[in-house]
Amino acid sequence: MPAIASESIAIPIQGRQQIYADLQVPDRATGLVIFAHGSGSSRFSSRNRAVANTLQQRGLGTVLLDLLTHEEEKVDVRTTEYRFDIPRLGSRVVVAIDWIENRHDLLPLPIGCFGASTGAAAALIAAAERPGAVRAVVSRGGRPDLAGAALPKVTAPTLLIVGGHDEPVIVLNEEAKAQMPAAHVELKIVPGATHLFEERGTLEEVERLAGDWFVRYLIPPRLS
Repeated sequence: MPAIASESIAIPIQGRQQIYADLQVPDRATGLVIFAHGSGSSRFSSRNRAVANTLQQRGLGTVLLDLLTHEEEKVDVRTTEYRFDIPRLGSRVVVAIDWIENRHDLLPLPIGCFGASTGAAAALIAAAERPGAVRAVVSRGGRPDLAGAALPKVTAPTLLIVGGHDEPVIVLNEEAKAQMPAAHVELKIVPGATHLFEERGTLEEVERLAGDWFVRYLIPPRLS
């Protein structure tokens, strides 16, 4: 496995507020993937960290991002009022993209977004708002339908991964896919998996599919 440079970062948003993230970049990285977690989760999500670890092994940097400030998290634990505020969550991914593009050491790395649950909608909103920056998107058990009017504006190649036993979410992903005009939009169903991909081997299949997608669409082809 390549050597990993690890850094905890604080990204300024409006006023004096900040959101926090864990940045890990392998030596000679060929891309950088921003992770947007689902409702009620955080950058410490064990499933997202497992996927991030696999991507790092394949030469991709990762940014595990908290979408809420510490103050918002405290309120959300009591009221759940922010975890479904999709425009707010999407704006935080946009802020992270802009922050990355202002760091000279990260600027050369093509950016992808990985979203789980409601984080998938946030990732797609960011892809729609920053089409020149986001090269690829992957959704795990996501709710891309919540991206709403942003869906027709997404031009990045997008992979939607859903568990075979997650029937309502399969339907929502099929409906969202139909609204996306990008040249490369695929829906992959993992047999035997429920919403959280807790069944044996199912999360590993997510890791494989996501890794293949990002390697295909983030890493520039070598010139012959």
